[in-house]
Amino acid sequence: MQLEEAGVSRRLLTTEEEPSFDDFVRARLPQLLRLGRALTGDEHRAADLVQDALERALPRWRVIRTDNPEGYVRRIMVNRNISAWRRARREWLSERPSDLLGTDALRATDTPRDEELWAALRRLAPRQRTVIALRYFADQTEAQTAALMGCSVGAVKSQAHTALTRLRELIAEPEEDR
Repeated sequence: MQLEEAGVSRRLLTTEEEPSFDDFVRARLPQLLRLGRALTGDEHRAADLVQDALERALPRWRVIRTDNPEGYVRRIMVNRNISAWRRARREWLSERPSDLLGTDALRATDTPRDEELWAALRRLAPRQRTVIALRYFADQTEAQTAALMGCSVGAVKSQAHTALTRLRELIAEPEEDR
């Protein structure tokens, strides 16, 4: 049965109204890079993670563009990052992150206190860092974070609590004790 026969009109987006993949990338790239940096602890791996996620999202763009493309890309990023942990079984983090990739607007927002936070984030376990990245950098709910990570809401709460406790300890430590 055709939609029109059922009394439902189906309006297709015109080319001008259709959100393009390039527009999406231009608008959301800084946020995706920040999430990637929070997930991986390294700006170069973050850029690779974002690029990989965008490459995987592009073939599905016609399907995801009207639903929730950023959520789809975030999910790819989390899944790919978890796959990298499993393959490597050990995570290598950079010693000191430099400013974010070529984005002057984001570079201006990093203060010395932010560098201290990034350093503390790099010292968290990968799952704890993922929870913090999704909950506080990507502003996801506990349920959304659990769905993205493929775990229970209770696990997200537990990981967040442990991670926040550890972050408080790390930031409170004098630098020479680290």
